[in-house]
Amino acid sequence: MRTVKATAAAVTAVMGAGAAAVVAGRLASDAALKAPPGRPLPTEPRLTVHATAAGRIALTRDLATLRPGTYGLAGDGSHAVVGQVLDSAEHTADTVVRRLERVTHGTLEPGDKVWLTANLHVGDPRAALGLEHADVDVPGELGPLPAWFVPAARDTWVIAVHGLATTRELPMNVMGMLNRLRLPVLALAYRGDLGAPRPPDGLNHFGETEWRDVDAAIRYAVRYGARRVVLYGWSTGATMALRAAQLSGMREHVSGLVLDSPVLSWPTTLRSLALARRTPGALLPLAVRAAQGRTGLQDGPADGTIAADADGLAVPTLIVHGPGDTVAPWRFSRRFADRRPDLVALHTVAHAPHGAMWNADPESYEEALRRFLTPLM
Repeated sequence: MRTVKATAAAVTAVMGAGAAAVVAGRLASDAALKAPPGRPLPTEPRLTVHATAAGRIALTRDLATLRPGTYGLAGDGSHAVVGQVLDSAEHTADTVVRRLERVTHGTLEPGDKVWLTANLHVGDPRAALGLEHADVDVPGELGPLPAWFVPAARDTWVIAVHGLATTRELPMNVMGMLNRLRLPVLALAYRGDLGAPRPPDGLNHFGETEWRDVDAAIRYAVRYGARRVVLYGWSTGATMALRAAQLSGMREHVSGLVLDSPVLSWPTTLRSLALARRTPGALLPLAVRAAQGRTGLQDGPADGTIAADADGLAVPTLIVHGPGDTVAPWRFSRRFADRRPDLVALHTVAHAPHGAMWNADPESYEEALRRFLTPLM
């Protein structure tokens, strides 16, 4: 009898541990599947404002605050733009002083908690950039998708698609340059974004279902005068662009792809985000399996490049990515480019975090973008 009870207790303990592991895997998968737009990814550290002065700000010393380039600085109720590190400025051992370009809204006070973001601009194209635009609704699979349309003279449109933890404000980083090239821009909010329909399960699918909203945007663009479209995506928005170029019934209108920090292996990205939430390594396979069970996503080839078949690529493609991306590893972009050197150009950016290749080196980025787009216009 004692043996039976001991066995039952052991089975119960194992079952309890198994259930706990399943719950832990599910919670770990939330880092990616429930990443809210406009909030920092777990890879982005929270920083403290230590001091402000005319044209400068002291922040917590961190690898993030030492990055080259220009970034948004977001807090709860505030937004600013910070420029280069001011090495000659007086600072303590635990702070970094950067140029404070402007405070967009709110205030920055010592002790405030903030984080760096790729979004330099907030608001809409008119308020942020002085660009005339129309607020439009793109008819989508789940309902109307809010979008900004910035008109211009050409009949090649750029459809801009943000990615993880960002909003349609992100494309405003390059919207001025695209407008100078006289390219109309349609900046899309898709399922799960503020004002857009909620996905049925409330989860991000790494572009595997969201690409249908890009398909809807292509149909909208063609209906209103576009002869060709360039799909321009960041992060999972790049995944959506790749999928749409493969699967859309309107793909003959796609003349090019621009992919910034593309997520080409969703299990790798999910593990990276779960690790950033301090998930124990032993639970990472459970996080991947939990994501599969919740979304229907499947693993791909052994090399991990699962977002698109490079052999099926049909249009010129610019990938902008770099080895500093810890969310969507650069090696997958490099491998993708190596498979199709006839169509894919890879512009490498050093010291840039995920989705912020423009921020690290705007001039080089825009020159690569201009060279790529010119033959497609």
